[in-house]
Amino acid sequence: MTVGSGQFYLSKDGDVLDRIVWAHFGQQSEGVVEAVLACNLGLADLGPVYAAGIRIVLPDLPETTTSEPVLLWD
Repeated sequence: MTVGSGQFYLSKDGDVLDRIVWAHFGQQSEGVVEAVLACNLGLADLGPVYAAGIRIVLPDLPETTTSEPVLLWD
């Protein structure tokens, strides 16, 4: 995870992190919310619902690779 892109989100009153992550990344897979929290020390201390005007760093996520499904019976 890197912050290289310089992307930020400025919260609106009533925003929650799950919704911000979904809107920006289009996913909420394991580790994405945690990656955002890791780049924004103290963000978790603000509680689950944010006030307007909080600047949230949105990190670059590593590319996800899709694997072929495993067939148990052929």
